[in-house]
Amino acid sequence: MNPARLHKIQEGVPGNGPVVYWMSRDQRVGDNWALIHAQETALQMERPLVAIFCLSTSFLGAAARQYLFMLEGLAEVEKGLGRLDVDFILLFGRPGDRIPRYLENVDASLLVTDFDPLKVKARWRLEVARTVRVPFHEVDAHNVVPCRRVSDKAEYGAYTIRPKIERLLDEFLDPFPRLKKHPYPFIGSRRSVDWSAAAEGLEVDSFPGKVDWIKPGEVEAKKALRKFIKTGLASYGESRNDPNLNGQSNLSPYFHFGHLSAQRAAMEVLASKAPDQARRDFIEELVIRRELADNFCLYNRHYDSVEGFPNWARQTLADHHEDPREYFYEMDLLDRGKTHDELWNAAQLQMVKTGKMHGYARMYWAKKILEWSPNPESALAAAIHLNDRYSLDGRDPNGYAGVAWSIGGLHDRPWKERPVFGKIRYMNLKGAKRKFDVERYVKTWAGEAKED
Repeated sequence: MNPARLHKIQEGVPGNGPVVYWMSRDQRVGDNWALIHAQETALQMERPLVAIFCLSTSFLGAAARQYLFMLEGLAEVEKGLGRLDVDFILLFGRPGDRIPRYLENVDASLLVTDFDPLKVKARWRLEVARTVRVPFHEVDAHNVVPCRRVSDKAEYGAYTIRPKIERLLDEFLDPFPRLKKHPYPFIGSRRSVDWSAAAEGLEVDSFPGKVDWIKPGEVEAKKALRKFIKTGLASYGESRNDPNLNGQSNLSPYFHFGHLSAQRAAMEVLASKAPDQARRDFIEELVIRRELADNFCLYNRHYDSVEGFPNWARQTLADHHEDPREYFYEMDLLDRGKTHDELWNAAQLQMVKTGKMHGYARMYWAKKILEWSPNPESALAAAIHLNDRYSLDGRDPNGYAGVAWSIGGLHDRPWKERPVFGKIRYMNLKGAKRKFDVERYVKTWAGEAKED
C-alpha cells in the first residue's frame, strides 16, 4: 500500500492479540486499502486478523431505508471475510464505549480504521484513541488520491483542487493486491451475526423503507459499474444533466456505503473504449468533485452550518436577510412535496419514493428552499434534514457540499444580485424549462400527488 494513504492517529503499545480492522465507511472486502493494510501488518506480525463494525442504533437522521441497505451489504461482507478465514464481529452501541472494551478483551495488537471527514466519525475516533493504548492507524480507502495528501487546507473550488489531484492521480491508480486466506486463526468465539436481530434493534423510523431499484453489496455494485460502462458511459456527458434520461451512473449509493471503490471505478472507466470526453466527464465527477467535497468536510468543521459558507456569501445573505419572501413553507409541506412549484414537488417526491434525486433537480430543489425560508440557517437545516432522511447517499460529504453550494455559494463565485439570494447563483423554472422537459419530469414523479 502506498504509505501516503496511511495516517497514524497514535503510536501506542501493541498487545499480543489480533490486528483489528474497524470497518466504517468502506463496507467491502475487495479493493479496500484499509483491509489490505490491516492484513499486511497482521502477516508481518504473525497475528490473527479480525474485522469489526460498530452499529450505532441511530445516525444523523437515517431511517430504515438506509440502515437496511447497509445491513444487507454488511451481511455480504461477513461472508466474504469468512472465505478468507477472517472473523467479522458486529458490535452494538457507541463506538467510544464498545470498541475500547473489545480491544481490551482480545488484547489487540493494532487498530486500523477507514478515513472519514465527517465530524461525528472524527469524534468517535478521538473517543477511541483517548481510551486505548494500542497503535491506531487510519487509511484512506475511499478517495482515489488520499484527501490528506491532496491538500492541507480547504480548497476554494474545483479549479484549485483539480491540478493537485491530476498531478498525483497516476501514482494512486496502483493495482490492488489480492487478499490472502489468513494463516493465523483467531481463537475466539466465532459465530454468525444474527442480521434479523440487528435490524429489529434499530431505533429509527420505519418510513421511508426499502427501495427496489438498487440492490446492496459489492457484488451488485461491480455489476452496476460494468453495466454503466457498457451502456451508459459513452453518452454520459450529453445525457447526465437531463432528469428525464437515465444518464447518470446511479453508483452514488455504492460509493457512499463503500460497496464500490472509487479507484476501481476510475481504473475501469479509464481502461474502457468510451470516448475520451465521456471518460473525462465521469472522472471529473467521480474524482475531482467527490474529493473536493471530502476536502470541504475535512478542513471546514462548519460544513453543515451557515458559518461554513464563504465570507462573500455570508455577507450577501445577511444583506438580504430582511427581504420579503413570496412564499413560506413549513417542514410538513416540504416533506410531502406540497408546494405551489410542481417541479420542486416532483424532485422531492422522486427522492421520497426512490431514495435518489437527479443532480440538476437537486440544485433547483435546494435553491428554492432558500427562497421559501425565513433565513439561510433554516433553509440549510431543512435541506440537510430532507436529504439525510430520504436519500440513500445522504449524510455524505457530497450532500453537505452540494447543499452549501446551492444555498451558500460554496465553491462558486458571486453572481448578479437579486432579492433574497443576494449574489448567490439563482435558478428558476424558466431556466429549467430551457434545460429539459419539465412537464414530463413532473408527470413522472408528481402525477399521483397532483390528484390528491
